[in-house]
Amino acid sequence: MRLAVFASHSGTNVQAILDAQAGGMLPATTVLCVTNNAAAPVLDRTRRFGIPAVVLDPRSFADPAVYVETLHAELDEHRVDFIALAGYLRKIPTATVAAYRHRILNIHPSLLPAFGGQGMYGRRVHEAVLAHGVRWTGVTVHLVDDAYDSGPIVLQEPVPVRPDDTADTLAARVLAVEHHLYPQALRLFAEGRVRVEGRTVHLREDGAPAP
Repeated sequence: MRLAVFASHSGTNVQAILDAQAGGMLPATTVLCVTNNAAAPVLDRTRRFGIPAVVLDPRSFADPAVYVETLHAELDEHRVDFIALAGYLRKIPTATVAAYRHRILNIHPSLLPAFGGQGMYGRRVHEAVLAHGVRWTGVTVHLVDDAYDSGPIVLQEPVPVRPDDTADTLAARVLAVEHHLYPQALRLFAEGRVRVEGRTVHLREDGAPAP
């Protein structure tokens, strides 16, 4: 599986993906990093692994169609067949979702559909979780569709909310789960163990193709 990672800032989930690949836990090769932020620390992470990177900010294109053409040209040039969004804070164009149908994953720091949607990312999610007084939050890896955080769910893992939690302490525990869950989800796709039927994702855990 030839993977492109999309990230806007630090890219700790990108690091987790690269570490899983280096450790033989993820049978995929990251061939491209796409960011909208020329100062994103993720660029340093991918540079250390010799991975090509491109900075494409949709807002710098007067014509959205030209942005899509430029993005797809980069993906085609590097023969990308799967995309992992890892803290990427721009909406994926409808044309890209269609071109990579069921081949774009995103990771979200809550148990979707709770605490998702436009504007719900990073610290905002954890603050909302605490404000609502819920007992459990978690991590969701889902396929990307045309709406924010609404695609079919691939994997989820719960994280307890402690009475003394702050947004920072909760974020740290959720992030630790993200770092092992995302490579696990990508491995399922790399090994052909996923079948999508409507909004249901069928998985096989024994290495055989999904039914």
